[in-house]
Amino acid sequence: MTLSIPRLMLAAPASGSGKTTVTCALLQALREKGERPAALKCGPDYIDPMFHTAVTGTPARNLDLFLQPRAGVLRSLAQGCRGASLAVLEGVMGYYDGLGGNTPEAGSWHLAQVTRTPVVLVLPCRGMSPLTAAALVRGLRDFREESGLAALLLNRVSPGAFPKLKEVLERETGLPVAGFLPPLEDCTLESRHLGLVTPDALPGLRETVGRLAAALRAHADLELLLRLAREAPPLELPPLPPVSPGGEPVPVAIARDRAFSFYYPDALELLEEAGAELLPFSPLADRSLPRGAAGLLLGGGYPELFARELSRNRSMTSAIKAAIAGGMPTIAECGGFLYLHDTLADPQGTAWPMAGVIPAGAENAGRLRRFGYGTLTAGKSGLLLDAGESLPVHAFHYWQSGSQGEDFTFRKSDGRSWPEGWHTGSLYAGFPHFHFGGRPGLAERFAAACRRHQEKKGTDHDHH
Repeated sequence: MTLSIPRLMLAAPASGSGKTTVTCALLQALREKGERPAALKCGPDYIDPMFHTAVTGTPARNLDLFLQPRAGVLRSLAQGCRGASLAVLEGVMGYYDGLGGNTPEAGSWHLAQVTRTPVVLVLPCRGMSPLTAAALVRGLRDFREESGLAALLLNRVSPGAFPKLKEVLERETGLPVAGFLPPLEDCTLESRHLGLVTPDALPGLRETVGRLAAALRAHADLELLLRLAREAPPLELPPLPPVSPGGEPVPVAIARDRAFSFYYPDALELLEEAGAELLPFSPLADRSLPRGAAGLLLGGGYPELFARELSRNRSMTSAIKAAIAGGMPTIAECGGFLYLHDTLADPQGTAWPMAGVIPAGAENAGRLRRFGYGTLTAGKSGLLLDAGESLPVHAFHYWQSGSQGEDFTFRKSDGRSWPEGWHTGSLYAGFPHFHFGGRPGLAERFAAACRRHQEKKGTDHDHH
């Protein structure tokens, strides 16, 4: 199968260069030109795709070469581009930043190579002379024989400084400068306190993005960017092992509200292909789990910001505790894991009673804890894996648990490792996030466990 779609990646020399701001401005500007852009994010970030989705109105996807094999990433790209006229990929951190900082693997450059996507470098030029900016670009361009760099887009540049920058950069690097985004008051999407801002928490997001798009249309050459996007070659999509549904659809409850929102759309699609019928519910607002649910997904999010409201919904915490005690197959990642604790501290340090499945409290550690990519290896067989089997994962959390579990070993690429996570025949609970595409058969395994639970519940009812 071949995927032919115009596409561009926006990458940068470092984090904090304004990639998300420029990406959202470009997505909106393209929409105003009549394009139907698909948005995709390099790496495991859940927040940036929410901003992309808020702008385009269609779910953005993550393309993560660590959490999924190459074939899975290309499938996610193809699915994300359904109905789109072009694709805009947003890079992650610095252009060559990859696993552990000492390899470009799974970073922006690696993704651009795998997807054969032309790269526009977002270059923040504040406080930098044109020649130093050119030296930086040449370093990035020449660092690998195939750099993928196709153009430059300058950020936080005044209209007065732009002509000189453009002249020197084009002369010294041979790359076209596609324009600039001037500094706009109160129009940045980057300064997110601990990442604790989702689009619905930003009043006036529409207006902000509209102002950014207007500035980009005024100061950038969108035709040049579209021309580069159209130069992206067709992509051969490798065949993937088919997912077998294994029987009637089985209902799986999925927590979805302001407290729980971190899911990869394509991972959920794999689960649906494996036979799960996803029933969304709100731990904040609903009184009970969806009727007939035979499985439970508690994804990541910010339960700590809603600890009081979650705690006050005792009917829901009791229902979840009873479901898990009754053997309902449950995946609780990061925020979902925090929700299962005896207590969860809010940002002010007040501890609120939660579901009481994990016999410990969780509180703010004041800094990022043991974060990044790693491999999770099961010490004993359970819901997700058999003893000795592994899964690629990602962790990113400021809250810590009084009992983070020891049923797996979390191993980082630099060799450091520690015990992590809870794993029984019916429960995975821990800080690490995974993707169902990260291991063949994982979605089928979870769906099959839910189906067995449904049948067992059915036979239990028959005996009463």
